[in-house]
This record gives sequence, C-alpha cells and structure tokens, in this order.
Amino acid sequence: MVSRMFRIETEVDNGRWELLRAGLRETNTAASPALRALRGTPGGHEVPLHIWALDPEGKLAGGLTGHTWAGWLHIAFLWVDERHRGAGLGTRLLTEAEHRAHEGRGCTAARLETWDFQAPEFYRKQGYDVVCVIPDYPPGITEYTLTKRLG
Repeated sequence: MVSRMFRIETEVDNGRWELLRAGLRETNTAASPALRALRGTPGGHEVPLHIWALDPEGKLAGGLTGHTWAGWLHIAFLWVDERHRGAGLGTRLLTEAEHRAHEGRGCTAARLETWDFQAPEFYRKQGYDVVCVIPDYPPGITEYTLTKRLG
C-alpha cells in the first residue's frame, strides 16, 4: 500500500476553482449520457439572463437575474424596490424572464430558491410548485425550491 501525504489549503484560488470545475464537468460528462449529449450544444452552455425595471428617472425599480442551461431557467435573484411593490412589477419581471427563456432559448422549465419570509406564496400564485423544503437553512429560516413547466 502506498502512503500519500497531502497538504490541505483553504485560500480562495480562482485558478484551482476552474480546474476543479473542469474536472467535475469531465467526470460528470463521462458518467452521464444526458450530460454527454448536452456537450457542445447551445443548451450545454450556461447563459446569463438579466431583466431590469427602471423608474421614470432611470433608477432601478427592480430586477431579475439568473441563467439558462440544459433547457432550464434558473432564477437566482428577483427583487422589487419597496416603493414599487404591489403594482405587479415582480410578476412582469418573472413573466418576461420565463418568456425569454422559453421562446428565445428553448427552455421547458424554471427553478428557483426562496426563503419562507420572502416569496414562496408569490411563486405559487405564478404556477410554481414546491419540490424541496429545507428547514433551518439558515437556522430559523426555511428554504424552498420551486419549479415550473414553461410553455
């Protein structure tokens, strides 16, 4: 048996992060026919999607950021300034993102995460289903993962 010694380091290193990501992508691609089929196709590339709402003065009233990949829209952030809440702006941003993902990028589904004090009911009203509940993430808060079929 060969004894190996490893040095463990903890600093942030973007170069190593890229190597780690590439290594994991290679391993996953080799193990999964579905991921292998995605490689080199437009759906195999993660493409950012940003939608911004500006007020009449040009200030940010709200926005949505995320990306599309593998036929899915992943919504990372949706925020509406408190002064503009209740006017349907969140729904407009979400609808626009879903439309662009479905019509422009061929996405068939969307996913997002939200906390219990944020907007799980808003997303349910928009047709999203809860597929995962993680209590105490972080402690005292429940995280929800929701999905929706597009089109």
